[in-house]
Amino acid sequence: MSAKRKSMVSASNTFDLGRYLEKSTEQVNRALDRFLPSERARPATIHQAMRYSLFAGGKRMRPALCLSAAEACGGNVAQALPLACAVECIHTYSLIHDDLPAMDNDDFRRGKPTSHKVYGEGIAILAGDALLTQAFEIAAQCDGWPRYSHSDIVLELSRASGSLQLVAGQVADLEGEGRKTSVSDLKYIHERKTSALLCCSVRLGGMSANCTPTQLKALTDFGYHVGLAFQVIDDILDVTQSSEKLGKTAGKDTTAQKATYPSIVGLNKSRKIAKQLTDKAFASLKPFKRRAVALEALADFLLKRDK
Repeated sequence: MSAKRKSMVSASNTFDLGRYLEKSTEQVNRALDRFLPSERARPATIHQAMRYSLFAGGKRMRPALCLSAAEACGGNVAQALPLACAVECIHTYSLIHDDLPAMDNDDFRRGKPTSHKVYGEGIAILAGDALLTQAFEIAAQCDGWPRYSHSDIVLELSRASGSLQLVAGQVADLEGEGRKTSVSDLKYIHERKTSALLCCSVRLGGMSANCTPTQLKALTDFGYHVGLAFQVIDDILDVTQSSEKLGKTAGKDTTAQKATYPSIVGLNKSRKIAKQLTDKAFASLKPFKRRAVALEALADFLLKRDK
């Protein structure tokens, strides 16, 4: 490990990430509560279903990445918060649909029954649709910036969640079940199913701070590599942790005969790949010097997480 890398890891280790995540989660939850229709708004069932999944728990990693990217570029939480909330709405929509019987068919998410187990498949599908739409309504209410207009923000969200990125990853994941998959094909899935939205999160954070093109390029590299590392770790945890620990059904990828890094290259090599990707993410943050300590801590946490 280089001296530079050791210095960055040391700084991230002394950073109080637990408190940072607690604070950012509180801010995001309050903002989401304001942005979403009341659970009593007619028709109440859909708004209750939207809120059920959106407030089911979790550390709000994508919003945290968005907010910390804004701070690294000299911005502030108030400007980035609507974009962080928009990304979380898209992420939650994808989870609701991912858990459906026609997709991954999972009964639990974040330790609670999945949306379709509580509200039925029809309402679950509509709750996901509504959250996806809500994301763009939230983003449309944010300020524009000298370098980034409203259209830039909408385009960023649209590309990350569309048929060439997030949806593309879901399609390739479904079509890959039970088939022999190469490492390059698996990387294609991970780049889109997971990395695209994580990368979008940090890019939007930078945009909310009116970041320079150089800063946006650095954030893009960081988000891309962190996103890939995140999914490799997810693959590892699926075969090494219990359902109770994960808050969702463990081993479901193996049961569904899905391609994962452990199934293709083994656990040890998968861990090495995750480490290499995280190192590349750290290296991407060089232009920010000491202002990216929150991003560094988040990258380190994602590599070492156990659920």
